[in-house]
Amino acid sequence: MKLDVNGVSYHVEVINADQQETIVFLHGFTGSTKSWQPVIEGWNDVKIVLIDLIGHGETDCPEEIEHYRMQRQVEDLDALFAQLGLEGLTLIGYSMGGRTALAYACNFPERLKGLVLESASPGLRTDEEQQERQTRDEGLAQRIAAGGITNFVDHWENIPLFNSQKSLSEPVKQAIREERLAQNPIGLANSLKGMGTGAQESYWELLKNLETPVLLVTGQLDGKFRAIAEEMAELLPDAVHKTIEGGHAIHVEKPAEFATIVREYSSLNYQGGKS
Repeated sequence: MKLDVNGVSYHVEVINADQQETIVFLHGFTGSTKSWQPVIEGWNDVKIVLIDLIGHGETDCPEEIEHYRMQRQVEDLDALFAQLGLEGLTLIGYSMGGRTALAYACNFPERLKGLVLESASPGLRTDEEQQERQTRDEGLAQRIAAGGITNFVDHWENIPLFNSQKSLSEPVKQAIREERLAQNPIGLANSLKGMGTGAQESYWELLKNLETPVLLVTGQLDGKFRAIAEEMAELLPDAVHKTIEGGHAIHVEKPAEFATIVREYSSLNYQGGKS
């Protein structure tokens, strides 16, 4: 379905709409609602909401960069949740979607029952780090604009972060590539410039105040984000950190294992248990 918020038409899919327990999924950069299909197979007793974030999938890709700011994105999400009548939900985000999910939790914790962050970070701590990353993301955005989507995807799927995906089956690798190739270059470029890691504010200082139960999931081979999750777990009041065999995109590499951990965690929170 299409839902309009703040001048942007968002692509939203609702599965098992009659169920009460609700889990919302936010994909990563170059992803879409299709990213979660292997994870949600057979989930019949939970309402599942899949959203294409701005600049991705079938959601609008406006040219105005203001639409892509992280604060604007989380405000749009809250308006979407209000339109859908969602309360007491579990919000799951991967990488860019994880940063977005955390930003949402810091701004609108009252709507959440639980938060699952897969290979995600609270941003960068210092102005110097943010400026350096902004410069890199601007360069990547220019590469997309100048070289086109195929040139960019050829580069993106070969960065070290995704090395562990090279051992996936050919059909899975092809599905990932096709999802990336289907993206709008304007949307990807603006997403990098508007809500990339360098552009967003840091949420490190807010972690200690976040009362929402948080599940941090990282891959054993993803040393950088495993270390970030360990540090986050020390700061968050109610956090559990799980590692799964695999790299950065665990939901792609180990969808069944990822699904099991998420289901157990969300059900515990929904029933009012303590993680």
